[in-house]
Amino acid sequence: MNVHYLQHVPFEGLGSMETWFKNQGHTITVTHLYKNEELPSIEDIDWLIVMGGPMGVEDQAIYPWLTEEKAFIKQAIDQNKIVLGICLGAQLIADVLGAYIIKNSFREIGWFPIQLSEEAKATELGTALPNNFDAFHWHGDTFSIPDHAIPLASSEACLNQGFILNEKIIGLQFHLETTAASALDLTIHCKNELDNSQYVQTAEEILDKPERFEKINKIMKVVLGCLETSGSD
Repeated sequence: MNVHYLQHVPFEGLGSMETWFKNQGHTITVTHLYKNEELPSIEDIDWLIVMGGPMGVEDQAIYPWLTEEKAFIKQAIDQNKIVLGICLGAQLIADVLGAYIIKNSFREIGWFPIQLSEEAKATELGTALPNNFDAFHWHGDTFSIPDHAIPLASSEACLNQGFILNEKIIGLQFHLETTAASALDLTIHCKNELDNSQYVQTAEEILDKPERFEKINKIMKVVLGCLETSGSD
């Protein structure tokens, strides 16, 4: 299968997902939107992964490619592709599905636990995930749950941490793909967001205990495995 991903900034790539896809024998292609690269034909891809970034979903005036990106995401959904969005990517998918995107009450950056919703526990993905686990977060916005989608999880700082639609579309507000190296990049490139507010950890706290990245990367494999299964149905 051809896995295509959309990258918004140089420092937020596939992370741990890249190794998993290669091990599964999937082809990986990418559009670097920040370089104004052209999007592929929707018929040429099987998976679409929409990565994170510091911009907002309504920042078309600054990033004009957001308009074309949203149309491409809608095409992928309409053509029943596997679609996974992470952080900004989840917000873009939610936006395309008619949900609203707003500033969250708190900026949430660092390691904080999430809890699966009762509805999610009845899904294939929910049965494969732990009910509670520490996830890595880096966001200031949040989304409402799109119509007909199932809320995935919540945290103390953010009510809607994800959603599942038809087992083939998943939006994750939190990060499971982040590695120690990519987290370091975030602390360098987005250090202005480390504002010492209630749910924002320091760079030292974020990078401490590198084994935590290995744990979330294992959970990411579970998510990708569930999506792969849904794509073969």
